[in-house]
Amino acid sequence: MERIFAKSTLREYWEKHPETEQYLKTWYDTAMNSVWRTPNEVKQTYVNASILKDSRIVFNIKGNSHRLVVKFNFDKQWIFIRFIGTHLEYDKIDVNTI
Repeated sequence: MERIFAKSTLREYWEKHPETEQYLKTWYDTAMNSVWRTPNEVKQTYVNASILKDSRIVFNIKGNSHRLVVKFNFDKQWIFIRFIGTHLEYDKIDVNTI
């Protein structure tokens, strides 16, 4: 089972963007109930996820209008939320350094 740091980040985001709430809750529940050991195992669940370097994965939220970037520690089964925002906000960041 995964451990996600921090759900409050997701909650704060969906309170500002209510249209994302159900999508983020579904992602959270799926991640918490999964045991992913590799990026490819994540891709088996989320085929549209983008695998980046340094164990970072980008998830499309709500039809790709929002993006969620997480960093995995597969050995410890930890997920660190590095960014959540609109696609436009995502385009302005360096996803490999956040």
